[in-house]
Amino acid sequence: MRLAPDLILIDTGYNSTPEAISVYLLLGDRPGLIETGPASRADVVLAGIREAGLAPEDVQVLAVTHIHLDHAGGAGTLTQRLPNAQVYVHPVGAPHLIDPTKLLNSAGRLYGDELARLFGETIPVPESRLHVLNDSDTLTIGGRTVAAIDTPGHARHHHAYWDAAHGDLFTGDVAGVALPRSRFVRAPTPPPELDVPAWQASLRRIRALRPRRLLLTHFGPHEWVEDLLGQLEERLLEGVERVRGFLGSGLGGEAITAEMRQLALRQIKARDGAAAAAHFEVIMPIRQSVLGLIRYIEKTG
Repeated sequence: MRLAPDLILIDTGYNSTPEAISVYLLLGDRPGLIETGPASRADVVLAGIREAGLAPEDVQVLAVTHIHLDHAGGAGTLTQRLPNAQVYVHPVGAPHLIDPTKLLNSAGRLYGDELARLFGETIPVPESRLHVLNDSDTLTIGGRTVAAIDTPGHARHHHAYWDAAHGDLFTGDVAGVALPRSRFVRAPTPPPELDVPAWQASLRRIRALRPRRLLLTHFGPHEWVEDLLGQLEERLLEGVERVRGFLGSGLGGEAITAEMRQLALRQIKARDGAAAAAHFEVIMPIRQSVLGLIRYIEKTG
Protein backbone atom coordinates (compact mmCIF):
# COMPACT_ATOMS: atom_id res chain seq x y z
CA MET A 1 0.00 0.00 0.00
CA ARG A 2 1.53 3.31 -1.08
CA LEU A 3 0.92 6.01 1.54
CA ALA A 4 3.04 8.67 -0.20
CA PRO A 5 5.33 8.68 -3.24
CA ASP A 6 8.22 7.63 -1.02
CA LEU A 7 6.36 5.63 1.65
CA ILE A 8 5.00 2.09 1.32
CA LEU A 9 3.19 0.01 3.93
CA ILE A 10 4.05 -3.69 3.73
CA ASP A 11 1.37 -5.85 5.34
CA THR A 12 3.16 -8.85 6.82
CA GLY A 13 0.03 -11.01 7.02
CA TYR A 14 0.99 -12.05 10.55
CA ASN A 15 -0.79 -15.19 11.79
CA SER A 16 -2.67 -15.43 8.48
CA THR A 17 -4.35 -12.13 9.33
CA PRO A 18 -4.26 -9.02 7.12
CA GLU A 19 -3.87 -5.62 8.76
CA ALA A 20 -2.17 -6.92 11.91
CA ILE A 21 1.52 -5.89 11.59
CA SER A 22 2.78 -3.02 9.41
CA VAL A 23 6.32 -2.62 8.15
CA TYR A 24 7.05 0.78 6.60
CA LEU A 25 9.39 1.05 3.60
CA LEU A 26 10.86 4.49 2.86
CA LEU A 27 12.29 5.12 -0.60
CA GLY A 28 15.03 7.55 -1.55
CA ASP A 29 18.80 7.84 -1.40
CA ARG A 30 18.99 5.65 1.71
CA PRO A 31 16.15 3.13 1.46
CA GLY A 32 15.08 1.50 4.69
CA LEU A 33 12.41 -0.02 6.87
CA ILE A 34 10.77 1.11 10.08
CA GLU A 35 10.00 -2.17 11.86
CA THR A 36 10.97 -5.59 10.55
CA GLY A 37 8.01 -7.67 11.68
CA PRO A 38 8.68 -11.17 13.07
CA ALA A 39 11.16 -13.57 11.50
CA SER A 40 8.25 -15.74 10.38
CA ARG A 41 7.20 -13.01 7.91
CA ALA A 42 10.63 -12.04 6.56
CA ASP A 43 9.85 -13.48 3.11
CA VAL A 44 6.76 -11.28 2.87
CA VAL A 45 8.81 -8.21 3.77
CA LEU A 46 11.42 -9.12 1.17
CA ALA A 47 8.70 -9.56 -1.45
CA GLY A 48 7.38 -6.10 -0.58
CA ILE A 49 10.84 -4.62 -1.04
CA ARG A 50 11.14 -6.21 -4.48
CA GLU A 51 7.64 -5.11 -5.47
CA ALA A 52 8.72 -1.53 -4.71
CA GLY A 53 11.47 -1.90 -7.31
CA LEU A 54 14.38 -2.40 -4.93
CA ALA A 55 16.96 -5.15 -4.80
CA PRO A 56 17.91 -6.58 -1.38
CA GLU A 57 21.31 -4.88 -1.53
CA ASP A 58 19.61 -1.47 -1.92
CA VAL A 59 18.17 -1.47 1.60
CA GLN A 60 20.44 0.36 4.04
CA VAL A 61 18.38 0.91 7.21
CA LEU A 62 16.34 -1.27 9.57
CA ALA A 63 14.99 0.94 12.36
CA VAL A 64 12.87 -0.78 15.02
CA THR A 65 10.65 0.95 17.55
CA HIS A 66 11.32 -1.67 20.23
CA ILE A 67 12.52 -5.24 20.52
CA HIS A 68 9.29 -7.21 20.98
CA LEU A 69 9.24 -10.03 18.46
CA ASP A 70 6.34 -8.69 16.40
CA HIS A 71 8.32 -5.49 15.81
CA ALA A 72 11.97 -6.58 15.68
CA GLY A 73 12.04 -10.38 15.64
CA GLY A 74 12.94 -10.37 11.95
CA ALA A 75 15.95 -8.07 12.34
CA GLY A 76 18.52 -10.88 12.47
CA THR A 77 17.02 -12.72 9.50
CA LEU A 78 16.80 -9.56 7.42
CA THR A 79 20.41 -8.59 8.12
CA GLN A 80 21.33 -11.92 6.52
CA ARG A 81 19.14 -11.26 3.49
CA LEU A 82 19.80 -7.51 3.13
CA PRO A 83 23.59 -7.35 2.98
CA ASN A 84 23.97 -3.58 3.32
CA ALA A 85 21.31 -2.97 5.99
CA GLN A 86 22.29 -1.51 9.35
CA VAL A 87 20.00 -1.95 12.37
CA TYR A 88 19.03 0.96 14.64
CA VAL A 89 17.50 0.47 18.08
CA HIS A 90 16.96 1.96 21.55
CA PRO A 91 19.99 1.55 23.83
CA VAL A 92 18.09 -0.62 26.32
CA GLY A 93 17.06 -2.98 23.54
CA ALA A 94 20.40 -3.27 21.76
CA PRO A 95 21.93 -6.07 23.90
CA HIS A 96 18.84 -8.22 23.35
CA LEU A 97 19.12 -8.04 19.57
CA ILE A 98 22.75 -9.14 19.80
CA ASP A 99 21.80 -11.98 22.16
CA PRO A 100 18.03 -12.65 22.10
CA THR A 101 18.12 -15.40 24.75
CA LYS A 102 16.38 -13.42 27.50
CA LEU A 103 13.95 -11.92 25.02
CA LEU A 104 12.96 -15.37 23.78
CA ASN A 105 12.63 -16.73 27.30
CA SER A 106 10.29 -13.88 28.19
CA ALA A 107 8.25 -14.32 25.02
CA GLY A 108 8.10 -18.06 25.63
CA ARG A 109 6.37 -17.51 28.96
CA LEU A 110 3.64 -15.58 27.13
CA TYR A 111 3.24 -17.63 23.97
CA GLY A 112 4.26 -21.14 25.04
CA ASP A 113 4.11 -23.71 22.26
CA GLU A 114 2.85 -21.09 19.80
CA LEU A 115 6.09 -19.08 19.90
CA ALA A 116 7.85 -20.75 16.97
CA ARG A 117 4.75 -20.85 14.76
CA LEU A 118 3.94 -17.19 15.25
CA PHE A 119 7.40 -15.68 15.22
CA GLY A 120 9.71 -18.11 13.48
CA GLU A 121 13.38 -18.44 14.41
CA THR A 122 14.67 -15.24 16.00
CA ILE A 123 18.41 -15.03 15.37
CA PRO A 124 21.02 -12.52 16.60
CA VAL A 125 21.84 -9.28 14.84
CA PRO A 126 25.61 -9.03 14.26
CA GLU A 127 27.03 -6.48 16.70
CA SER A 128 29.00 -4.87 13.87
CA ARG A 129 25.73 -3.94 12.14
CA LEU A 130 23.84 -2.70 15.20
CA HIS A 131 23.65 0.99 16.11
CA VAL A 132 22.17 2.63 19.19
CA LEU A 133 19.93 5.66 18.85
CA ASN A 134 19.52 7.87 21.90
CA ASP A 135 16.65 10.22 22.53
CA SER A 136 16.35 12.89 19.80
CA ASP A 137 19.11 11.38 17.65
CA THR A 138 18.29 11.74 13.96
CA LEU A 139 18.52 9.19 11.21
CA THR A 140 18.07 9.36 7.44
CA ILE A 141 15.70 6.72 6.08
CA GLY A 142 14.89 6.89 2.41
CA GLY A 143 14.89 10.61 1.73
CA ARG A 144 13.48 11.59 5.12
CA THR A 145 15.14 12.64 8.35
CA VAL A 146 13.48 11.16 11.43
CA ALA A 147 14.20 11.70 15.10
CA ALA A 148 14.14 8.89 17.63
CA ILE A 149 11.76 9.92 20.41
CA ASP A 150 12.15 8.03 23.68
CA THR A 151 8.61 6.92 24.51
CA PRO A 152 8.54 4.41 27.39
CA GLY A 153 5.39 3.00 28.95
CA HIS A 154 4.59 -0.04 26.84
CA ALA A 155 8.27 -0.97 27.17
CA ARG A 156 11.41 0.76 28.46
CA HIS A 157 13.17 0.16 25.14
CA HIS A 158 10.69 2.09 23.00
CA HIS A 159 11.25 4.76 20.36
CA ALA A 160 8.77 6.48 18.13
CA TYR A 161 10.22 7.97 14.94
CA TRP A 162 9.25 11.55 14.23
CA ASP A 163 9.33 12.98 10.71
CA ALA A 164 8.73 16.65 11.42
CA ALA A 165 8.85 17.72 7.77
CA HIS A 166 5.85 15.55 6.87
CA GLY A 167 4.12 15.51 10.26
CA ASP A 168 4.36 11.71 10.37
CA LEU A 169 5.01 9.82 13.61
CA PHE A 170 5.85 6.12 13.37
CA THR A 171 4.52 5.03 16.73
CA GLY A 172 5.33 1.38 17.39
CA ASP A 173 3.03 0.52 20.30
CA VAL A 174 3.05 3.80 22.21
CA ALA A 175 -0.11 4.92 20.36
CA GLY A 176 -1.86 1.61 20.97
CA VAL A 177 -3.70 -0.69 18.57
CA ALA A 178 -6.21 0.71 16.08
CA LEU A 179 -7.49 -0.86 12.89
CA PRO A 180 -8.10 0.76 9.50
CA ARG A 181 -11.63 2.07 8.96
CA SER A 182 -12.15 2.06 12.73
CA ARG A 183 -12.27 4.67 15.49
CA PHE A 184 -11.55 2.29 18.38
CA VAL A 185 -8.25 1.97 20.27
CA ARG A 186 -6.90 -0.71 22.59
CA ALA A 187 -4.03 -0.33 25.02
CA PRO A 188 -1.48 -3.16 24.60
CA THR A 189 -0.22 -3.84 28.14
CA PRO A 190 1.76 -7.10 28.14
CA PRO A 191 4.33 -7.88 30.83
CA PRO A 192 6.94 -7.27 31.99
CA GLU A 193 7.61 -3.52 31.61
CA LEU A 194 4.28 -1.70 31.66
CA ASP A 195 4.72 1.71 33.30
CA VAL A 196 1.55 3.80 33.28
CA PRO A 197 2.98 7.19 34.41
CA ALA A 198 5.80 6.82 31.87
CA TRP A 199 3.24 6.03 29.16
CA GLN A 200 1.19 9.10 30.08
CA ALA A 201 4.35 11.22 29.87
CA SER A 202 5.08 9.73 26.45
CA LEU A 203 1.56 10.62 25.29
CA ARG A 204 2.08 14.20 26.49
CA ARG A 205 5.30 14.33 24.50
CA ILE A 206 3.57 13.00 21.39
CA ARG A 207 0.77 15.56 21.71
CA ALA A 208 3.36 18.35 21.99
CA LEU A 209 4.81 17.33 18.62
CA ARG A 210 1.39 17.93 17.05
CA PRO A 211 1.70 15.12 14.48
CA ARG A 212 -0.52 15.24 11.42
CA ARG A 213 -0.62 11.48 11.14
CA LEU A 214 0.16 8.48 13.35
CA LEU A 215 1.58 5.44 11.56
CA LEU A 216 0.88 2.48 13.81
CA THR A 217 2.58 -0.87 13.60
CA HIS A 218 -0.84 -2.30 14.56
CA PHE A 219 -2.08 -1.03 12.12
CA GLY A 220 -1.54 1.58 9.44
CA PRO A 221 -2.03 5.37 9.17
CA HIS A 222 -4.51 7.31 11.30
CA GLU A 223 -5.20 11.05 11.17
CA TRP A 224 -7.71 11.28 14.06
CA VAL A 225 -4.78 11.97 16.36
CA GLU A 226 -6.36 13.64 19.38
CA ASP A 227 -9.25 11.19 19.63
CA LEU A 228 -6.93 8.21 19.23
CA LEU A 229 -4.49 9.34 21.92
CA GLY A 230 -7.30 10.35 24.26
CA GLN A 231 -9.05 6.99 23.90
CA LEU A 232 -5.79 5.16 24.48
CA GLU A 233 -5.06 6.99 27.71
CA GLU A 234 -8.63 6.50 28.92
CA ARG A 235 -8.50 2.75 28.27
CA LEU A 236 -5.08 2.42 29.84
CA LEU A 237 -6.27 4.00 33.08
CA GLU A 238 -9.58 2.11 32.96
CA GLY A 239 -7.72 -1.19 32.61
CA VAL A 240 -5.56 -0.49 35.66
CA GLU A 241 -8.53 0.46 37.83
CA ARG A 242 -10.71 -2.46 36.77
CA VAL A 243 -7.97 -5.04 37.29
CA ARG A 244 -7.04 -3.47 40.63
CA GLY A 245 -10.67 -3.78 41.68
CA PHE A 246 -10.88 -7.41 40.57
CA LEU A 247 -7.70 -8.24 42.49
CA GLY A 248 -9.14 -6.52 45.55
CA SER A 249 -12.22 -8.73 45.24
CA GLY A 250 -10.04 -11.83 45.36
CA LEU A 251 -10.31 -12.85 41.72
CA GLY A 252 -7.45 -14.78 40.13
CA GLY A 253 -5.84 -14.28 36.74
CA GLU A 254 -8.20 -16.51 34.75
CA ALA A 255 -11.32 -14.93 36.22
CA ILE A 256 -9.95 -11.43 35.66
CA THR A 257 -9.12 -12.31 32.05
CA ALA A 258 -12.68 -13.53 31.51
CA GLU A 259 -14.10 -10.30 32.94
CA MET A 260 -11.78 -8.09 30.90
CA ARG A 261 -12.50 -10.07 27.76
CA GLN A 262 -16.21 -9.44 28.17
CA LEU A 263 -15.57 -5.74 28.70
CA ALA A 264 -13.38 -5.52 25.60
CA LEU A 265 -15.90 -7.44 23.52
CA ARG A 266 -18.67 -5.04 24.54
CA GLN A 267 -16.54 -2.01 23.76
CA ILE A 268 -15.28 -3.29 20.39
CA LYS A 269 -18.65 -4.64 19.23
CA ALA A 270 -20.30 -1.33 20.06
CA ARG A 271 -17.91 0.39 17.66
CA ASP A 272 -16.91 -2.16 15.04
CA GLY A 273 -18.76 -5.46 15.43
CA ALA A 274 -17.77 -8.99 16.37
CA ALA A 275 -15.26 -9.56 13.57
CA ALA A 276 -13.12 -6.68 14.80
CA ALA A 277 -12.93 -8.24 18.26
CA ALA A 278 -11.28 -11.34 16.82
CA HIS A 279 -8.86 -9.14 14.87
CA PHE A 280 -7.76 -7.28 18.00
CA GLU A 281 -7.27 -10.62 19.77
CA VAL A 282 -4.76 -11.74 17.12
CA ILE A 283 -2.74 -8.57 17.58
CA MET A 284 -2.82 -8.30 21.39
CA PRO A 285 -4.51 -11.16 23.25
CA ILE A 286 -6.58 -10.06 26.24
CA ARG A 287 -4.82 -12.57 28.48
CA GLN A 288 -1.44 -10.96 27.83
CA SER A 289 -2.75 -7.46 28.51
CA VAL A 290 -4.29 -8.66 31.78
CA LEU A 291 -1.05 -10.34 32.86
CA GLY A 292 0.79 -7.09 32.26
CA LEU A 293 -1.74 -5.10 34.28
CA ILE A 294 -1.61 -7.58 37.16
CA ARG A 295 2.19 -7.45 37.23
CA TYR A 296 2.15 -3.65 37.15
CA ILE A 297 -0.36 -3.40 40.00
CA GLU A 298 1.53 -5.92 42.12
CA LYS A 299 4.75 -3.97 41.60
CA THR A 300 3.32 -0.53 42.26
CA GLY A 301 0.57 -1.27 44.77
